[in-house]
Amino acid sequence: MDAKTHWDRIYSSKEVHELSWFQHQARRSLELITRFVPDRSASIIDVGGGASVLVDDLLAAGYTDLTVLDLSEAALRTAQQRLGNNAGRVSWLEANILSPSLDKAAYDVWHDRAVFHFLTSADDRKAYVDQVRRSVRKGGYVLVATFAENAPTKCSGLPVLRYSADTLHSEFGREFSMLANEHEEHQTPRGSTQSFLYCLCRRE
Repeated sequence: MDAKTHWDRIYSSKEVHELSWFQHQARRSLELITRFVPDRSASIIDVGGGASVLVDDLLAAGYTDLTVLDLSEAALRTAQQRLGNNAGRVSWLEANILSPSLDKAAYDVWHDRAVFHFLTSADDRKAYVDQVRRSVRKGGYVLVATFAENAPTKCSGLPVLRYSADTLHSEFGREFSMLANEHEEHQTPRGSTQSFLYCLCRRE
């Protein structure tokens, strides 16, 4: 089964609030973005944003230039239906982050919660970082959240890689300066705990 089919099936077979990674509020991501990027006109892309509520939170906080990218049409449709008329204030991209033609230096902020840790192939991780280098402006910010070292080894039936702040930062290289790293103990809808690591870097 290819990745798009897998994720469309996941989002079509369950209510979004039943998914293990669901958050009622993207508190940690929102706090880091508003702390480091207070300019509400900043261009922000949420990679793998799918049905995440981060876009809702960013709109409510006054951000005006938002893009949500996801592989799954079903995930994007869920978010659009939830936002109603506000969906028109957001750019929506249905694409695999490893292959879309993103505009050069298009974004001030790149956000990813729980995509990068699915990239178990070194070639895929390099392709991802190449996309970041192409589309994030110099001086822009990259906020990536992955499973931490003590998190599960699988998610949604797929293997994942787990990271420390140092190993995650090393995937991006010296041109990215790490400004903050934080841990979050995420409670899943079924009551288990997933340990997430958030790393925020600036592209120099």
